This record gives sequence, structure tokens and C-alpha cells, in this order.
Amino acid sequence: MASQPPLFRDPWAKREAWRKHPVFSNRAMFSSMFPGLGIAVVAFTAYVVVDSFYGKSHGQGHGH
Repeated sequence: MASQPPLFRDPWAKREAWRKHPVFSNRAMFSSMFPGLGIAVVAFTAYVVVDSFYGKSHGQGHGH
């Protein structure tokens, strides 16, 4: 008599396993959607801070 797997075994489990892989988690998907967003935000913030201090120290506006 041959040993058979249980009847409740999912035949599609191997094909669905990729959905539970950590590469496809929500956090990984979001971070790969915008790869340079963090660096861009930091660079833009630094630019705005430097520009505002530089503008105040020279007493000039932005052409207004």
C-alpha cells in the first residue's frame, strides 16, 4: 500500500509561494517604486536651508 499525501494538501502551494517571499513585501515594493526619493528629499531640504540662510545674509530676495 503506497503512502499518499493528505487530501487537504494544496496542489498550487509551490506556485503561490512567491507571494510570501520577503522581496515582495509591501515595504520592499514601495521602496523599489521610488529608488532615489530619500536622497532627493534630503538634498532638496539641504538646498532650501542653505538658500534661505544665504538669502538672509546678503539681504536680497529672490528677485521680488
